[in-house]
Amino acid sequence: MAYHIAEEETLDRPSLAALQRRKLAAMLDEILPHNPFYRTKFVGWTAERAVSEFESLPITTRAELEADQATHRPYGTNLTYPPSEYCRLHQTSGSTGVPLRVLDRAKDWEWWKRCWGIIYRGAGVISEDRFAFAFSFGPFIGFWAAFESAVAMGNMSLPAGGMSTSARLAYILANNVTVVCCTPTYALRLAEIAAAEKLDLAGSKVRLLIVAGEPGGSMSATREAIEGAWGARVFDHTGMTETGPHGFECVQSPGGVHLIESEFIVEVVDPASGTALPDGQAGELVVTNLGRWGWPVIRYRTGDQVRVTRERCACGRWFARMEGGILGRIDDMLFIRGNNVFPAAVEDIVRGVGGVAEFRVYVAAKGAMTALTIEVEAEGSGDAAPVAARVERAIHDRLLFKPEVRVVAAGSLPRFEMKAKRVIRES
Repeated sequence: MAYHIAEEETLDRPSLAALQRRKLAAMLDEILPHNPFYRTKFVGWTAERAVSEFESLPITTRAELEADQATHRPYGTNLTYPPSEYCRLHQTSGSTGVPLRVLDRAKDWEWWKRCWGIIYRGAGVISEDRFAFAFSFGPFIGFWAAFESAVAMGNMSLPAGGMSTSARLAYILANNVTVVCCTPTYALRLAEIAAAEKLDLAGSKVRLLIVAGEPGGSMSATREAIEGAWGARVFDHTGMTETGPHGFECVQSPGGVHLIESEFIVEVVDPASGTALPDGQAGELVVTNLGRWGWPVIRYRTGDQVRVTRERCACGRWFARMEGGILGRIDDMLFIRGNNVFPAAVEDIVRGVGGVAEFRVYVAAKGAMTALTIEVEAEGSGDAAPVAARVERAIHDRLLFKPEVRVVAAGSLPRFEMKAKRVIRES
């Protein structure tokens, strides 16, 4: 069994909790006197009290951080050190609102790379592996830390920004890449172009795909489509610009994502009340990062719905595990004809039908009702009507309502390199 930091990754639950308390105490001792955001937010709290009464600490929200940056431009007050000590700037994608600017010191960036080392070893990465990172290398955090962690571990790492999809495929194949890092959507797009260009992805050297940015990596239909096209194993990863890289899938237990509890404290709360939920019950993931002292987040509401278990995994880790990965974004939930529906559930059904090259969803209020319309592109050049009929029937069978399904011309729907935007809400 390969671990990146064996002495921490193999701790039992009581020892893991003790490690978290030690790291939390050290971080709070540093940030409470020096970080204006948390000094104000946690006024009256000592580090000792915050550790002993951790679940009573005020929760941190994205809206608070946005408001802080709007008031204290450009970086806000969640900075433990003078701006001159920071060497990296990234910003969120803006998919849920105004982009947040997030700064890291060199020491904090080392922590990012440490977390990615855990992710890589969990996926079975070895020294001979050769990486390709299929993303734009812009201000969004994306796979920046993943790239630099792989370099630090001694693996050949190929940046694949600024290329067309065809060029990226040629680059991957010509350089005998064994590990590809991208979004699930882009893994399917690469496969689509490979098929059009008659490239044998399944016969390539690629053996692992580490996917992130969307729930697709843990959805059975999307996962099977990627693995079938590439002839390679898919590993899901979760993280946020605000929190850091907190989740990974291990070799031994597919279908779930471990949370790196040696570097994060993770909780699951009721989205409405903020109260803690028992293991096994779906709720909102709340994260505290323990090694990023320059831009910390403490009890941060991620907006991700998860269901967590905490038994020992076959991989030897006691880390909490999100069954099925991230189930959906709480603020993305749709209410359609009496049903609560996550877009991820729609994708899982559409992908599972087979024969769909790409799709897009429109959500519109029609009087007192909400209607769902799905546009689909069919694979190949045959009759697309049967594909649309299968999608309509599958949605009805699984979600208990009938959507309108339209067939659109091949190649007419947008393709995405990073996070896909397939759901359009119409007023």
